[in-house]
Amino acid sequence: MCGILAVFGCVDNSQAKRSRIIELSRRLRHRGPDWSGLHCHDNCYLAHQRLAIVDPASGDQPLYNEDKTVVVTVNGEIYNHTKLREKLTSHQFRTGSDCEVIAHLYEEYGEEFVDMLDGMFSFVLLDTRDKSFIAARDAIGITPLYMGWGLDGSVWFASEMKALSDDCERFISFPPGHIYSSKQGGLRRWYNPPWFLEHIPSTPYDPLVLREAFEKAVIKRLMTDVPFGVLLSGGLDSSLVAAVASRYLVESEAACQWGSQLHTFCIGLKGSPDLKAAREVADYLRTRHHEFYFTVQEGIDALEEVIYHIETYDVTTIRASTPMFLMSRKIKSLGVKMVLSGEGSDEIFGGYLYFHKAPNKEELHQETCRKIKSLHLYDCLRANKSTSAWGVEARVPFLDKEFINLAMNIDPQWKMVRPDLGRIEKWVLRNAFDDEQKPYLPKHILYRQKEQFSDGVGYSWIDGLKDHANQQVTDSMLTHASFVYPENTPTTKEAYYYRTIFERFFPKNPARSTVPGGPSIACSTAKAVEWDAAWSRNLDPSGRAAFGVHEAAYEDTAKNATVMNGPQQKIQGTVEKTATVA
Repeated sequence: MCGILAVFGCVDNSQAKRSRIIELSRRLRHRGPDWSGLHCHDNCYLAHQRLAIVDPASGDQPLYNEDKTVVVTVNGEIYNHTKLREKLTSHQFRTGSDCEVIAHLYEEYGEEFVDMLDGMFSFVLLDTRDKSFIAARDAIGITPLYMGWGLDGSVWFASEMKALSDDCERFISFPPGHIYSSKQGGLRRWYNPPWFLEHIPSTPYDPLVLREAFEKAVIKRLMTDVPFGVLLSGGLDSSLVAAVASRYLVESEAACQWGSQLHTFCIGLKGSPDLKAAREVADYLRTRHHEFYFTVQEGIDALEEVIYHIETYDVTTIRASTPMFLMSRKIKSLGVKMVLSGEGSDEIFGGYLYFHKAPNKEELHQETCRKIKSLHLYDCLRANKSTSAWGVEARVPFLDKEFINLAMNIDPQWKMVRPDLGRIEKWVLRNAFDDEQKPYLPKHILYRQKEQFSDGVGYSWIDGLKDHANQQVTDSMLTHASFVYPENTPTTKEAYYYRTIFERFFPKNPARSTVPGGPSIACSTAKAVEWDAAWSRNLDPSGRAAFGVHEAAYEDTAKNATVMNGPQQKIQGTVEKTATVA
């Protein structure tokens, strides 16, 4: 990952303004510690902090076309850059950077080239010939981007809020799958897949087609000129990423530079579910496994730094970001600059435990659509900013554009949890990789129940966070929360505690509006809370709040559920547990 900052239309274009842009760009240096670049043209500035992954020797940014009339600053990776270069035979390339194709594609096709890019990206491009500019963000919002407006009429773009919040009167999270054009004067959507309209698909499920699409998504993400590895929690998603990467690594160019043994990384409290499961998967795949530990106190001590970097006060995101933040620091200390991670699968396949209560395939599909559309505010934000805080890049194969389009076109009836048929959450994915002849994973790992990252690192992590927040926030503070924080009012002491830290770093009104709100159960959207009347009495984003489903559900909650819903709820939970370990 890199850090980008671009400013257009400044009234002041003095040396002092240039120094200010450099100062603000420096706030992004954790994202790109390898080199800094700045291009100035009249009252326009494009700054870049580089994390060198592809072509470390010559790929410094900003990047240009042949005569330097087109300037671009990019954060991301373009996986199909080699194929795109083949279409640009009349153009001369200066570097081996995958991102240089953007400048030449603009020359060749104008503003309508963004859909040709296969990758994760946020970029800003300046055409100095008429001082027009465009900015765009990838389909799902894997890479972060913010847009702001100054009182002097200037327009700003930055990878993180901290680089523009002080100098902008208003700013927003740039919407995924969109492009901003100064010529057309606004945002428009460039990514328009069939699933976005939430129509119910009817394509039959083909496990081999799904498997091959995911393998292709992993293989293309092995494009690197630096050491890399896989974040391995031992759950289904990260284990499949590791299994596919390990199987195809020997055939990749990366193996020529870094060897054919895959490195895997896991973090947790000692004795946590993830550490045990990850070790078993690593042994099975014969990876070079690195196991890191942290204590609840170490996590608590890091909270302020975590919130500063991830720029949110969302409870689930902070819970999961903290161990990922700590692990990323350890990973960077080993000289690793890129990792593959398993985000996105639960949103695509209905993998969160609350999906067990989806009333029908229509509501399940609509909920998966809502979840994917908001990924940039949650898991994408966490994965990107937690790792980028230490100059590590996270790549997410499940959010491959082609894979998403294929997976979201499957008849959602196949994604429904059906205990009577032995189908647990994400059965379509598990079944696709259930190969008797050449197994990808052991059966019990392939059918392991979903654990949210914040739970899997150790159940006492969340309990410790709640205890700490209870000591910091009084009953009176929470009672008057609606007066202090009228927007997205915190409803728990934990949420209140995170909010106070966030407001200290980002006190402006637009900052708090970049964070979503609303009730949630086990990571659901507010709409899905309606699936079970009992959930509204226990609004907690932990997977353990999905009582009757999670094997380690909160004990008090489970007891209350049995009282409210009768014995049938308990029986269903038992059936689902049996299906999980089948």
